[in-house]
Amino acid sequence: AKDALIAIGHQLYQQGLIVGTDGNLSCRVTRDTLWTTATGARKGFLTDEWLVKTDLEGNLLEGTRKPSSELKMHLCLYKANPRALAAVHTHPPFSTAFAAANLGFDKMLLAEEGLYLVQVAPYASPGSMELAESILPYCRNNNAVLLANHGAVTWGKDLSEACARMETLERSARIRYYCLTMGQAQYLSDEEAAVLHQKGVALGNFPE
Repeated sequence: AKDALIAIGHQLYQQGLIVGTDGNLSCRVTRDTLWTTATGARKGFLTDEWLVKTDLEGNLLEGTRKPSSELKMHLCLYKANPRALAAVHTHPPFSTAFAAANLGFDKMLLAEEGLYLVQVAPYASPGSMELAESILPYCRNNNAVLLANHGAVTWGKDLSEACARMETLERSARIRYYCLTMGQAQYLSDEEAAVLHQKGVALGNFPE
């Protein structure tokens, strides 16, 4: 789990999806424990010393540093969605722009968006319990959520899947931005979107 956190942190940094000390990552290792990034960690340069192990109440079990203040958001996600075993929170430029503009992906534009039901959680102060609880309405039936004026969170069965979903989310946001600047977006019909969503259900991306 620690090796995966380090590798994913470096990967997100190299892709420009995370900079400075922004964002945080976590990965469950048992039903009641997880590894996560410590506060102040530069994700592109992660080492073991910047990782900590906690329980689902946020109590420190291993490591010498303080967990990220946004660990609360990860804990809310894990308690609400037993299918989520890893989570990635970043501030990717295009996705964050949509979050700041309060524009969710209410209409499906791209086929790969069948993996998502992307909406915008209301703004709350970073690191607060209000921010953590803002994602609760989206935890069980989505795989991603935009955080108003803040960033994005994706999750999956492991860190690789959570990271891949962040990559796809940012690519989708970029393409949506291009369509908006061209003044033309040909959204999929409700029927076409429903077919893609059912494929997502069949793949285990959503509950029945």
